[in-house]
Amino acid sequence: MEVKRRTARSLVAKLGSVSQQTRTEALCELRLISKHDSDSRPLIADAGAVPYLSETLYAASPLEQENAAATLLNLSISNRQTLMSTRGLLDAVSHALRSPSSPPAAVQACAATLYSLLVVDDYRPIIGAKRDIVYALVDIVRTPHAPPRSIKDALKALFGISLYPLNRAAMVELGAVTALFSLAVKDGRVGIVDDATAVIAQIAGCEESEDAFQRVSGIGVLVDLLDPCTGSSPRAKENAVSALLNLVQCGGNRIAGDIRETGMGLYDGIAVVAESGSPKGKGKAVALLKLLDGGREPRFASNPGREYS
Repeated sequence: MEVKRRTARSLVAKLGSVSQQTRTEALCELRLISKHDSDSRPLIADAGAVPYLSETLYAASPLEQENAAATLLNLSISNRQTLMSTRGLLDAVSHALRSPSSPPAAVQACAATLYSLLVVDDYRPIIGAKRDIVYALVDIVRTPHAPPRSIKDALKALFGISLYPLNRAAMVELGAVTALFSLAVKDGRVGIVDDATAVIAQIAGCEESEDAFQRVSGIGVLVDLLDPCTGSSPRAKENAVSALLNLVQCGGNRIAGDIRETGMGLYDGIAVVAESGSPKGKGKAVALLKLLDGGREPRFASNPGREYS
């Protein structure tokens, strides 16, 4: 372990070199070590790497920027507190996400680092309060021809941010609803639609979402996802149910009425989730059916004698 500690200190010291080649070589080694050796991650962090890595996100060299971002992602697995306590880290991540010169790999690593940090409940309000970060993530999602990996990493970060209820209004204000529904409607890649609808389901749980959903015909899109003819994945269907449930719980009878008006096919789609979804999906589907049906327990054709609760 002492050898690893000395190696970490030596490499981190090289990050302050005036030689770009020396810095780049040290960054490459730190990236590899932090990826493959979990024991070395806290040693690298303790050696003071994070401030250097954070500053390198502003570097003009794409290779330096990419290696710094990837190393930060690796360190975030077991050193979240160190990253969050480093002054200027979130500003540097925001810069890398927003800068047109940032290489896609650096953008992806920065978004993934945010998602890693957002695993900690206490960090969600802190990161969500950074409007420039939220806007940058939304911008990635709505940018035409953005790399799929960048979109997925941005969606996962947005999902982490949306888990803190007080972040959702700002996400709506910054255009998340339009961007997310655009993906849900136009993007045929199952994984991306799944991730987009997961964020939609969370955002649906705030008052500010109602008008935004109406502007993009959100209820209609969610109901379409439940239609077997659309070929939506089981996860997307469960997310659609969750979103509709959150909308009704937040908007009450008015929203419930809007959902009922979409037609009887809606009930069949919800029933499929109630009967064959995951345990959590089943519970939400049953809760939604009860709200749409005046509080009565739903019964299904496959088992008409059974009440779901």
